[in-house]
Amino acid sequence: MHYLVTGGAGFVGSHTVLALLDAGHDVTVLDNLSTGHRSAVPAGVPFYQVDLADYNATKAVVGQKRWDGVLHFAALSLVGDSMREPMVYLRQNYITALNLIQACIACEVKKIVFSSTAALFGGPERSEPIPENALVEPGSPYGESKLMIERVLYWADAIHGLRNACLRYFNAAGADPVGRAGEDHRPETHLIPLTIDAALGRRSALKLFGTDYPTRDGSCVRDYIHVNDLADAHIRALDQIEERSVAYNIGNGQGYSNLEVIQSVERVSGKKVPWVPASRREGDPAVLVADSSTLRRETGWMPRFGELDQIVETALRWREAHPYGYSS
Repeated sequence: MHYLVTGGAGFVGSHTVLALLDAGHDVTVLDNLSTGHRSAVPAGVPFYQVDLADYNATKAVVGQKRWDGVLHFAALSLVGDSMREPMVYLRQNYITALNLIQACIACEVKKIVFSSTAALFGGPERSEPIPENALVEPGSPYGESKLMIERVLYWADAIHGLRNACLRYFNAAGADPVGRAGEDHRPETHLIPLTIDAALGRRSALKLFGTDYPTRDGSCVRDYIHVNDLADAHIRALDQIEERSVAYNIGNGQGYSNLEVIQSVERVSGKKVPWVPASRREGDPAVLVADSSTLRRETGWMPRFGELDQIVETALRWREAHPYGYSS
């Protein structure tokens, strides 16, 4: 099969590119490298440095061949930044996705898998696992932008027959177990790599945002999903949308608090994590845990890295081997 991956130089995108290659498919990557890394794209994979905000350039790439599917990862993705710059997030994520979807329709692409988010459910303070039919109430402009795109995809299917899978995943983490790819955001904002860097002495004390949430230890609770398990779900979703569009939540189904992440890093690394309490971040709900039973039932997907220590171990190994991240 021939697949086009937008944002394929980023964290989740690059791991999905590897999974597609491992499955024997041909892959092409489109990325503007605003946050991704050219060296995260495997050697030999065709690469186009194109900004999806440019419709004509996007359509030129989409129109190059008959793709068996498009996987869309490219987006601004920081909840906190979206609260400070809401119009930037709403405009950028919506327009770039709209351009890509319009190009797919014009070039007769039949399937697209969309990297959505659990931030769709970010409004209420939840304590139960969240199913796909839960009330959608984004708690941030980032989540709102993803909801807008899901609605565009609904009409792209209803009117043009563009089958789609909206994958609402929770906290992606970890790294390729054999070291081919890892997590390298600049600046880094995700808890697990920040905690690892604090343990390794590569940064000052970790800031723990919020210690007064209504949770078992006062810190936020999140559902961490290994990035390779996430990539596997994307491939399974491609097979699932031959006949109908779908929406799936992707997570392990169990939540770990921020303090439990610190404890996990200390266990796995054998090092103490220095940390200090800090104020809550606006837009952060207390608990986000996935109910992924629909995905499991319909695709047979099961996480291979279900325990937090397993996820942390792969992330630690990659960061130890790449102290400066990707070379470019």
